[in-house]
Amino acid sequence: MEGTMSRGPLDGMKVVELAHIMAGPACGMMLADMGADVVKVEKPAGDDSRRFVPPRVEGESAAYLMMNRNKRGIALNLKDRDGVEALRRLLAEADVVIENYRMGTMEKLGLGYEALRKINPRLVYCEISGFGRTGPYASRGGFDLIAQGMSGLMSITGEGPGRPPVKPGAPITDITAGILGAMGCAAAYAHAQATGEGQRVDTSLFEAGITLTYWQSAIAFATGQAPGPLGSAHPLNAPYQAFRTRDGWINVGAANQANWLRLLDVIGAPELDDDPRFGSNHDRMVNLDALVTVLSEHLETRETADWLTRMEAAGLPAGPVLTITEMHADPQAQARDMIVTTDHPAAGAVKSIGLPVKFSATPGVIDRPAPRLGEHGREILAEIGYGGAEIDQMLAGGALVIEEGLETADPRPRREARGAT
Repeated sequence: MEGTMSRGPLDGMKVVELAHIMAGPACGMMLADMGADVVKVEKPAGDDSRRFVPPRVEGESAAYLMMNRNKRGIALNLKDRDGVEALRRLLAEADVVIENYRMGTMEKLGLGYEALRKINPRLVYCEISGFGRTGPYASRGGFDLIAQGMSGLMSITGEGPGRPPVKPGAPITDITAGILGAMGCAAAYAHAQATGEGQRVDTSLFEAGITLTYWQSAIAFATGQAPGPLGSAHPLNAPYQAFRTRDGWINVGAANQANWLRLLDVIGAPELDDDPRFGSNHDRMVNLDALVTVLSEHLETRETADWLTRMEAAGLPAGPVLTITEMHADPQAQARDMIVTTDHPAAGAVKSIGLPVKFSATPGVIDRPAPRLGEHGREILAEIGYGGAEIDQMLAGGALVIEEGLETADPRPRREARGAT
């Protein structure tokens, strides 16, 4: 198919990613998956996630491969004035820059927002930090664990009162901050396209965590009391949680009255409808411990697959508790293209997570593996006017870094010229 075919709704957006590890790279990955040309700028030693090992895939960091697919890569030494100048020229032609450096770093380079807007008024300048660029914590570094604790998430996660605080298994403030950043970039880009006016987009891990407390914050605002952990249970509805079966666990969503009655029919316990402890959602929430005990006695009599068949036939929301590898193999995940494979020159066939938003007219495409260190350095500098001799000089002087062996490899064609899959 011709390379002019749309690669997603953001086809044509030029992004420079000055970010490492997860939150910023997640933002860049989302934009790249939706069609943006994302140039990842790494330090000479590379993104720190290159050293998040094990595991490795044929010598390459699995963590790095996951977060940086669909991007082109260049490695610049920003302690060298030629490296800074190359970055300045990149940013002068960019639509969006994403950075998650410590506060003041870009200003020290002469590339803060106020300086860049003078040379590129339409630039969308996205900052993803630990706590945002204003307020008393603005200068603090950002880490997912710290943000999860300070946003309240760890206080509502775990098996129940009196137990140690628990962090959700995924780095959810990092990932959510990346998604919020991508949303902000897309919105600001639309404004810039209409008006020619760029702007700052400022979000943080702390705010990402806070946005995930909508239900619990509603309870606290209404009651003045901070809700605590409930295991897998819901803070407002019951039964809505995981229950043990004969051979594992099953999630059951029987929170409203109609689904409650369906559940009683499925488990063969119609008499519970007359039990005053369970007559309404309010009653079930007040008597949650007793409810779980009674339902568990019934659900532990059959295997998970048996219950799932019966509940699906009854129209009752239910699902298994899958491991990560079981999720990867699930037919719905496969059907929704949530498991994708790219061909990496060193690691071979690399699996990663697909784009979670589907577009009917401008579908995203994931077909570029994570770049090797500096892989597209020559290509990117040539696009902004550097000649071959200048690039050679930057390599010799250390302003530009390209992984050993890539200099003699055939360069990959530019993203715009590659056919969609």
